[in-house]
Amino acid sequence: MERGKMAELESLETAAEHERILREIESTDTACIGPTLRSVYDGEEHGRFMEKLEARIRNHDREIEKMCNFHYQGFVDSITELLKVRGEAQKLKNQVTDTNRKLQNEGRELIIAMEELKQCRLQQRNISATVDKLTLCLPVLEMYSKLREQMKSKRHYPALKTLEHLEHTYLPQVSHYRFCKIMVDNIPKLREEIKEVSMSDLKDFLESIRKHSDKIGETAMKQAQQQRNLDSIVSQHPRISGGKKSKKEVCASSDLEVPGAQDLVDFSPVYRCLHIYSVLGARETFENYYRKQRRKQARLVLQPPSNMHETLDGYRKYFNQIVGFFVVEDHILHTTQGLVNRAYIDELWEMALSKTIAALRTHSSYCSDPSLVLDLKNLIVLFADTLQGYGFPVNQLFDMLLEIQDQYSETLLKKWSGVFRNILDSDNYSPIPVTNEEVYKKIVGQFPFHDAELEKQPFPKKFPFSEFVPKVYNQIKEFIYACLKFSEDLHLSSTEVDDMIRKSTNLLLTRTLSNCLQNVIKRKNVGLTELVQIIINTTHLEKSCKFLEEFITNITNVLPETVHTTKLYGTTTFKDARHAAEEEIYTNLNQKIDQFLQLADYDWMAMEPSSKASDYLVDLIGFLRSTFAVFTHLPGKVAQTACMSACKHLSTSLMQLLLEAEVRQLTLGALQQFNLDVEECEQFARSGPVPGFQGDTLQLAFIDLRQLLDLFIQWDWSTYLADYGQPTCKYLRVNPTTALVLLEKMRDTSRKNNVFAQFRKNERDKQKLIDTVAKQLRSLINSHHS
Repeated sequence: MERGKMAELESLETAAEHERILREIESTDTACIGPTLRSVYDGEEHGRFMEKLEARIRNHDREIEKMCNFHYQGFVDSITELLKVRGEAQKLKNQVTDTNRKLQNEGRELIIAMEELKQCRLQQRNISATVDKLTLCLPVLEMYSKLREQMKSKRHYPALKTLEHLEHTYLPQVSHYRFCKIMVDNIPKLREEIKEVSMSDLKDFLESIRKHSDKIGETAMKQAQQQRNLDSIVSQHPRISGGKKSKKEVCASSDLEVPGAQDLVDFSPVYRCLHIYSVLGARETFENYYRKQRRKQARLVLQPPSNMHETLDGYRKYFNQIVGFFVVEDHILHTTQGLVNRAYIDELWEMALSKTIAALRTHSSYCSDPSLVLDLKNLIVLFADTLQGYGFPVNQLFDMLLEIQDQYSETLLKKWSGVFRNILDSDNYSPIPVTNEEVYKKIVGQFPFHDAELEKQPFPKKFPFSEFVPKVYNQIKEFIYACLKFSEDLHLSSTEVDDMIRKSTNLLLTRTLSNCLQNVIKRKNVGLTELVQIIINTTHLEKSCKFLEEFITNITNVLPETVHTTKLYGTTTFKDARHAAEEEIYTNLNQKIDQFLQLADYDWMAMEPSSKASDYLVDLIGFLRSTFAVFTHLPGKVAQTACMSACKHLSTSLMQLLLEAEVRQLTLGALQQFNLDVEECEQFARSGPVPGFQGDTLQLAFIDLRQLLDLFIQWDWSTYLADYGQPTCKYLRVNPTTALVLLEKMRDTSRKNNVFAQFRKNERDKQKLIDTVAKQLRSLINSHHS
């Protein structure tokens, strides 16, 4: 039973489910019926469902049939009415078609006109929109065109300003246009182009000022020179109508207008480029580039040409370039704000100063022409004054000029060495003859000389000195003038100028002139007459030194008594030259004496002397007499010393001749002949060849020979040996060694030739006597040595 209930329950559920599915099929779109049918097939009662579906279809068919039967008459009536309406509709259609055709025909022109109007309105609207857009775009295009025109005409700074307006004011208003985007994209390129073009202009400017530095410097130095001339004119111009001309008046009257750096060079590229880089935010880059390039140019400018020292133009061009460089930098310093600063300029100037001074030291050292050195000094002073006018410190240049002054002094000394050599070589070393008053006054005007006795003498007459005295004196004065020229414009005090001139003049006297005089004195072919004249000349030049002192004082206005004033050493120079000439006279005389002595030809084995002195000695004495006769103008002591020196040398040479080792034997006859020659010498000494000797002073030169010869000729050994060593000894000047040497020569002769037969004693006693004397002489020698 329970099973029956369950089966009934299931059947009811299935029937309800099938009903639901059917409703769903009826109400669901055909395309979505698949899931519904699937639920039927998922169950097991699809057969029953099919039955129910067919039953439902039959029900619907019966309902449709009923509905059609109910409405059939109405349908038929509707069809009848519809057929009637169709006829009317066809008529209406024909009427509408006809009306439409007529309307189309009538409205075609209107349509055409309306279409044209439509197009016009459309064009008008487009034109209005275009005008509005062009109103916005035209300023942009105009500005861009203006930009291109400015760039084409190289107006880069205005172009940059135009670009700024274009970018920030105009382009944002039309940024949606494609051409504007192209412009925006092109703006960085334009900026870069402006930078490159302005930098190219700057490079052209740098190249231009490099080429024009020479001209700029030349102009600046001309201005400085004219300013110095102007200052000189103003300071020297006499007062007129109670006042001086003003500097401006003198300037106007002198026509000193000279173009400046800004007149020779267009600085606008630098200013434009600086502004452009400043606007672009790259000012520091520009400053660094400019300074770097100018440093490179400075190094090139400061590199002197290798042959600069050969001409003044070489130095002038070098200075012009340096001045031109710094004039430009000074102009840039004062016309730009910070492109260059004082520290940068000072750094460049320090480098320039050190390199310039080094170059001048090197190149000026090659210069041997004092005129060129002087011109160089003047050029350096102008160079320094020019740059000082622009505010550059130039003390080191003036310090270097003091170094060049030493070199200038050396070149002057070399030049004057040649001048003095020419004067001394061309001099005739004879007193200057004068035939009239005019010539006399001319020479006295050239050389400070005054001699009352000479003035009283009638013409023709002679000055005691030769021509080289006034010539040398005048050349010394010319040297002083040359030294003075170098000191001009060096901003030195009178004391410093005086000291410089005196030191240089001392070098001229003590070194240059002294060497020239010494060379003349020492040359081989100089004669006694020339030496005598040199002594006379130097004596007068020595006296003229005080006048040179006065000459220097007059041109420097510094009194010799001033503290630290350098004294002239001219007197020392001339004294040394005179002493050298005196010594040369003594040497020359001695050499002449030696030449005569070489002619001596004694027969040392002669048994008897001749009746007169030897010929060579007579000639020698004649030469000495004639020579000392020339010494009349020499200072007395010089002549006396020369005479005494000659006599002493003659005496010593005769003694050496007598004692020389080659003479191993001599006879008494030879000794007597030798005595005749010595007597001739003594006679010459007694004759007073040179005035001023007292008594027999000159004879004392032969005292050694006289006592030696007297001892042997008189054979006075007992007196010699007895009185030896006593101050009153008759033979005080006879040395026992000398006596022994001579005795040995005579002893050898006695042994061979019986030369002592005349001594009234037998030969053996005489030989014993010689041996005894020789023994005693040796004893004296030994005791003397001990």
